[in-house]
Order: sequence, then C-alpha cells, then structure tokens
Amino acid sequence: MKAILLPLAITSILVAQDYVPSSVEYIPPKEAAVIAHLEQWKDWRFGLMMHWGPYSQWGVVESWSLCPEDHDWNNRMGPYADRPYFEYKSAYEALQKTFNPTRFNPQRWADAAKEAGMKYVVFTTKHHDGFCMFDTATTSYKVTDPSTPFSRNSNANITKAIFDTFRSNGFGIGAYFSKADWNSENYWWPRFPPFNRRANYDLAKYPERWNAFIDFTHQQINELVTDYGKIDLLWLDAGWVRPGREDINMGELASMARAKQPHLIIVDREVYGTEYENYRTPEQKVPTELLPYPWETCMTMGDSWSYVPGDNYKSAATLIHLLCKIVSRGGNLLLNVGPGPDGDFDPIAYSRLMEIGEWMKLNGQAIHGSRPIEVKAETPLHFTKGADGSIYAILLQDEETPELPETITIPGGLYDGRVTVNLLGINRPLRARQLPDGSLSVTLPENVRKNPPCQHAWVFRLR
Repeated sequence: MKAILLPLAITSILVAQDYVPSSVEYIPPKEAAVIAHLEQWKDWRFGLMMHWGPYSQWGVVESWSLCPEDHDWNNRMGPYADRPYFEYKSAYEALQKTFNPTRFNPQRWADAAKEAGMKYVVFTTKHHDGFCMFDTATTSYKVTDPSTPFSRNSNANITKAIFDTFRSNGFGIGAYFSKADWNSENYWWPRFPPFNRRANYDLAKYPERWNAFIDFTHQQINELVTDYGKIDLLWLDAGWVRPGREDINMGELASMARAKQPHLIIVDREVYGTEYENYRTPEQKVPTELLPYPWETCMTMGDSWSYVPGDNYKSAATLIHLLCKIVSRGGNLLLNVGPGPDGDFDPIAYSRLMEIGEWMKLNGQAIHGSRPIEVKAETPLHFTKGADGSIYAILLQDEETPELPETITIPGGLYDGRVTVNLLGINRPLRARQLPDGSLSVTLPENVRKNPPCQHAWVFRLR
C-alpha cells in the first residue's frame, strides 16, 4: 500500500472504469468453506482499515520513504529528511526505540467502528518496512522486543489486542501482511544497497538466501493463523512479490494457512488471474459500474494511509456517498484511519465515524447484507437489494439543492406487480403511480421535503 498525498478534490473523485486488464480472468475459490465465507464477507459491506507503526512518530508515509524510488508521494519528511540515505534509514528504524503509544485503547476503536456500522477490521500486522506489530519469533524488529518501550505495556502485542477486542465485539478479522520486508537481510541483503522496492540481489544466483526469506515469510504467517484466533481475511500486500519475479510459493503458504483456518479468504492483491486473489482491491478508486467479481475499495479517510498531523479528512457526506456508490456496484468499502503516535485517532476521525453511524442507524438495511441490482436506465439513483427481497433506491444529497425533490422516478423492471414505496425514517407510504413506460413516479409531501429524516443520502424502500 502506498500513500496518496493528493488534494481532497482529487482523492474524492478517483474512479476506475476497469482497473484490471479485461483479458485477466478472475478465478473464484474452489473450497466450499472459502466460498461460503466470501458470501458472508459480501454481507459486511463496510470495514475499518488501520495503517500504524513507529513511523507515526514522524508523521511520515508508511515505509515508502525507505524505498529508493523517486516519486512525489514517497518524499522523506521528519528531522532526517535531508540526511544521506543510510543515515535516514538508520534513524527510521531507530523509531522502534521510542515507540510508546500509551493511549492505545482498542475498545475505543471498536466502539467507534461499531457505531459507524462497520463489520470488519483489517490491521497492518507488518508493512513493507518489516516492523512487526505482533509478537514473532523471527525477528527483534517488533513491538514486543525489549528495545521497544511499549513492550512493557499489557497490550504490547498490539495485533492480538486489536484482534481479540474487535472479535469480541462481533467484527470479522483481517490481517494485512506485506510480502516484502525491507528490514530482512534476506530481502534487502546488506551486502548491496537497495535499488528499488524489490529484493536487491539476483534470486537465481543466490537461491539459498531467497529460500531463507520464503521460510521467514511462511513462519510469520503461520504465527498469525495459529496464535491470533479466527482470522477471516489474509490481506497480502506488495504485489510485486509474485511468481515470475519473487515467488514465495503461494500454493504452500495458502495450504498451510487453510490447514489452520479452512474458511480463510486470501487477498493476494494486484496479483491478477490466480486462485489466491479471492477478491480484488481497487485502491483509492471507485469502479464506475457493477463488476462481475467480488471486490473492495480500500480508501483513506484523509489524504494519507498513515498518520499525518493536520490531515485533510473527507466530509461525512463524501464518505457516505462513496459507501452508497460502492455497495450499489457490488463492492465493499474498507475505510482507512491512521492512528497517531500516542495510540489514538484524530478527533476528526471519531467525529466522521459518529456522523456516518447516525446515517447507518436509519439506512443500514440498504447496505448490510445487500446485493447490487443492474439498472440499464439513466438515473441518479443507486440501487441495492436486501436479503428479504426489498429493493432500495438511494438518492445522494446535492449540496447545492439540499432538499428532497418533489418527485423521483424509479425505473421500471425492478419489481413485479403492486409495490409500496417508503422513505426510510418516514412511517407512512409515499404516493406512487406507474407511468406508461413502466417506471414509477413517487411524490414527496412538502413537510417531508423540508424536514427529511436524515442528511447526505435518502433511501427509498420498495416492497
């Protein structure tokens, strides 16, 4: 996952018509337990992601400032920004020795996410920099090592504390894990400088070293699927680590993980056309149409994946609109918040989650457990279908015309026979008449238009 540091006006409107080459086939899972669990994941629709590590102390991009590639989004920041590369890298890695997020309280995060209507969490157990936010036997570059001040805290094993807390509150659990590791001597061999994001040596020339890295990676994932309770998603990042480039024996890894957790959904993101890509993950993008495979937009609440002081947070209206568009096109929204160095969210993030929650309390039935409906007609409405057969038509509030319109037109062909139309939050049915073309014209009384039941988006239920 790379940071996107763009103006809000840009990050809010990024779309993708087809971000995967059309020639790349989606290969669905074959295991019955995985197929069933993937359907449950579709029911969840809205989740929380968190990028967090010692880098939050500098308020810098997660991991990527270590990468010797010249991009606008991985510029160095912090007190060592202008120092020579290896001096910067040493100072970055030394952040382990000052990482002490004493305000860390996973219950507060779970409460806020539950209030917002979120159903699952994906946490960065290890990002590309290699720092482990869990207790591993493979390295001392971890939050539980004695050199890390937070290791003396009762919640030092941050991943376990998050997973146990969210699971006890009814959430699905996702383990983000980077397949690359820029701290491992078997990935970035200290004999050579790193040249880019990839392993810095010839894998064919030094196969023993690469095999040692494969064993290291498998052992870390084995720890996660063995010692951390039920894991619903193994969310693998660093798509350049793939067969033909840097093969980590995904078949063996998947078999090992599913021997422990048979239901496990594996998300080998951006490695298209393999059986380990159980769903696809457009990043900071919203596809413009219904896609024929399971997918999830991962998107930041602010402009950055990791904590940045004074980040530019999207409005609640923008976030609700994104959720409605994504779900109506068959996807899930995985919304990222980066905790700060003290171990807490920015107050603005809590405010946004609370405002989304107010909307979800009234309208969540159009989101959770829903499936998309393909509508050919041109319409400003976004449609979902509930498990009970109800059809939901969602009208996004226009900031320039904040009141409900006098009438809305619902395309025909979505319902059979007589239909009752309600605006969620209004108990009595609305007046609806069928037009000659089969569409339905719904009239909204003036008192409803001027006193709508909620803000940002209105949901009409047809049944």
